[in-house]
Order: sequence, then C-alpha cells, then structure tokens
Amino acid sequence: MNIVDSSGWLEYFGEGKNADFFAPAVEKVDQLLVPTVCIYEVFKRMMVLREKDSALRAVGIMSLGQVIELNTQLALNAAKISLDLKLAFADSIILATARANNAILWTQDEHFKELDGVKYFKKP
Repeated sequence: MNIVDSSGWLEYFGEGKNADFFAPAVEKVDQLLVPTVCIYEVFKRMMVLREKDSALRAVGIMSLGQVIELNTQLALNAAKISLDLKLAFADSIILATARANNAILWTQDEHFKELDGVKYFKKP
C-alpha cells in the first residue's frame, strides 16, 4: 500500500519537476490510501493557487484511493509520533496512517527523509 503526502499530491497536480516520481503511487489507486488530512491540505492549497473547480477535481482524483478517516487510535499514535519525532500536526497524522496500514509514504519533505517506510525524493 502507498500513501502520498500533501506535497507529493500538489507536485503531481501542478505537474512539477517531481510529478513523475509520485505518478506510480498516485496512479495505482487499488494500492492507494489517502488520509483525510491530505485532502484538507491539498484542497485548501489548490483553492489558493487555482480555483474551486480545480480543487474539487483534485479531491475527486484523491478519492479514487481508499480514504482513511482520522479516528481516536490514529490520533493518539500521531500525537506520540509528533512528540517523538517533532513533527507538525498533519505530518504526524500522515506518518501514523502509513505506519498503521503498513504503507510506504511517498514524499519530498526532507523531515521524513531518514525514516523507515518512506520513499523520499529531493525537492527541486
């Protein structure tokens, strides 16, 4: 299973230099998990960068994967991860979701670079 973090989704939708790195994970929807916090972050950022229709299309594409809701256990695990690794709220939820589902986290965010279960590609 795969999880693409919010920066990866934005890179993919924006056809950035690292879009091809994220394409295999994004396009294998039968192996794709999507934390709801990624939907929040991508929708919000796309509303700023583009317009509502583009943001809604992005959410539609993201929803082709299995959307993972935040629940109590995931929130507790994320809080512990946040404290242990000094990660921000959304990043800790994304990582906790990946770990809970034995998924590979695809990212270009450097603070994930050295962690197990992470497929990191340097940001251009």
